[in-house]
Amino acid sequence: MKDQNDFFEDLIDDEPETETTEFFDGEGEDDDDDEPSEIRTAVMAKNDLIALLTLKVSAAGGQIVRVDPRESLPSAQRYEDEATALTWFKRSLSTSRKNGWSIIYDGEPLFG
Repeated sequence: MKDQNDFFEDLIDDEPETETTEFFDGEGEDDDDDEPSEIRTAVMAKNDLIALLTLKVSAAGGQIVRVDPRESLPSAQRYEDEATALTWFKRSLSTSRKNGWSIIYDGEPLFG
């Protein structure tokens, strides 16, 4: 590579995009995730911090997402079956309570 900027020129495309971007409006038939699923969200507080722990389960398995204000990015963990995901979700809540977090909300996500 002769010039360090050659690398970035290959990555940056100066051509404008011609396809339109559609925004999610909460409704639609073209959802990629058509299988039924359940979502449970726990909102936790400790001192001046707010954290989220979310569980999504479906027939295909489960996923737990943690949003911790002390971390720069959320973390996600997938499980092959929903029972295992639910077990680990409950363990995470229990551990959080032992570490001084209080549960503000635990249930389905609220919209609106």
